[in-house]
Amino acid sequence: MDNLNYGIIGNCRTAALISKAGSLDWCCLPQFDSASVFAKILDEEKGGSFGFKLDEGYSVHQKYHPNTAILITRFSNGEDIFEVHDFMPRHHKLNNGKYNAPPEIVRYIKFVSGKPKFSVKYDPRLEYGLGQTKHYVKKDFIASLTHKQKYDTLFLYTSFDKNAILDGSEITLTQDGYFLICYNEKILKATTDKMALELERTKVYWLDWADKTPNYHRFGEQIIRSAITLKLLTYDKTGAVLAAATTSLPETIGEVRNWDYRFCWIRDASMVIKVVSELGHKNSAKRYLQFIIDLMPDKDEKLQIMYGINKEKTLTEKTLDHLDGYKGSKPVRVGNAAYKQRQNDIYGILMDVIYEQLMKFSTDIENGEELWSITKGIVWIVGKHWQEPDKGIWEFRGEDKHFTFSKVLCWVALDRAIKVAKIFGKTHKIEKWTALEQEIKEDIHNNAWNSDINAFVQCYGSRHLDASVLLMESYGFIHARDPKFVNTVRAIEEGLSNDGLLYRYKNEDDFGLPSSSFTICTFWFINSLFKIGEEEKALEHFERLLSYSNHLGLFSEDIDFKTKRLLGNFPQAYSHLALIECAINFSRKRSEERILESIS
Repeated sequence: MDNLNYGIIGNCRTAALISKAGSLDWCCLPQFDSASVFAKILDEEKGGSFGFKLDEGYSVHQKYHPNTAILITRFSNGEDIFEVHDFMPRHHKLNNGKYNAPPEIVRYIKFVSGKPKFSVKYDPRLEYGLGQTKHYVKKDFIASLTHKQKYDTLFLYTSFDKNAILDGSEITLTQDGYFLICYNEKILKATTDKMALELERTKVYWLDWADKTPNYHRFGEQIIRSAITLKLLTYDKTGAVLAAATTSLPETIGEVRNWDYRFCWIRDASMVIKVVSELGHKNSAKRYLQFIIDLMPDKDEKLQIMYGINKEKTLTEKTLDHLDGYKGSKPVRVGNAAYKQRQNDIYGILMDVIYEQLMKFSTDIENGEELWSITKGIVWIVGKHWQEPDKGIWEFRGEDKHFTFSKVLCWVALDRAIKVAKIFGKTHKIEKWTALEQEIKEDIHNNAWNSDINAFVQCYGSRHLDASVLLMESYGFIHARDPKFVNTVRAIEEGLSNDGLLYRYKNEDDFGLPSSSFTICTFWFINSLFKIGEEEKALEHFERLLSYSNHLGLFSEDIDFKTKRLLGNFPQAYSHLALIECAINFSRKRSEERILESIS
């Protein structure tokens, strides 16, 4: 079965995907949302890749170096063995303490034994493969250029014969070597020893970062791999957090639900930061809060639902019609028209993050005055607009509706704002805000509860179920053992679960009926089962869901109900943040059990 059997490497500036066979099939340089230089994942012929050709006697095994973002692909025929260590450099600069994260990829070739033989297919296609990319062999590098649409260049430095690389001639390996793919021409000479040093420095960076993450008794490996994946989806320069590293990987093969996820959704990013903060990574949270502060210079300025990673507000969507799409799934899109949508839930999600940061880091929180101004502005916006319909969490492109999740998060905005006011000692706001909070809560109970199906539903006046309402409990709107919540979990299990995997919803949307499982929804369901007391059942579902990850423990956005193949953009921040939340719950439960056992 074809699957998204890729590993991700990156340096918090951009990222790349390496296939299980060691082929570099996706990378945008110099940053996440730049045009691709390798895009085979979106078109086998025109996308471009960088792989290795070996005879059939070689087996391939791939893994991460533990607790790092360094991907190791091992090729062996028993006697002749070598490894490719793929990474993007990231480490402290020696002079000023800042991070060195250049837009480049190192493929360090480690000789292990025998006389391995391979040839290289080096085929970058710049600017999404528009026009022709031409290669020129220079003294120190191979230069790849395109003049079509936009002038762009790529440089390949290597210890191997440059003509043999372009010709695809066989190379016999007798010692370590390297390939260095750079967006910028190097000033200092690249050597194998320097690349080995870059490898060790980058390894130390990731080991040090992972060491700051708490150890968990249960599912520790899955938590740290997911945490590193979330870190790889952050953009250091501004603090933005990407939804995923790719564009246009379809929710279902052959359909048109193909979106560009290389942007910062306020909702997704805020959820990620909340989890990352739980793991103790304070700097990521601080950078993200500054990202939000910078987006709201005016007190009455509304937040968009999403922004570019450099705070761009206009994300015009267009299609790349020359590309065939993943497994023939067109169109390939760049940009995302959803930036124009109204989604009222983002204010509650953002307020939740602000409150969480103040609770965790109140002794040294920066920009407190700006955060108080944002808090007041959010309450003003919610008070003015909470009764209006919107597009909802799933970004329906049709008619606006009164989505339950959006209403609940409007309540969250007021609830967290009141708590923030208490932290800052601004008690004069509390009475007025509390009245609005209660008004929203009563409205939800009166209009989102459907007594016929005994559950909270997708939107006011609807009979449709929606997995997003499972978050009511997580955000504190309702207690886990409240009969209304318990009954909602039961109804969703019966109505949206398919072999343990969840639909987001089953009603028809702008593109027809959904036909794949949305991974985060299954994690939400597992958490809800755990919260209502069905812990063994939740654990069974969780362990089964983990088995559907790819060979490296990574998840995309969706899973096919029948084949269990991964679908949608990859790797998906949503999926990994929810995995961490579930795993922490199970780990804490196990710790509590051990304490009780030791006492007894």
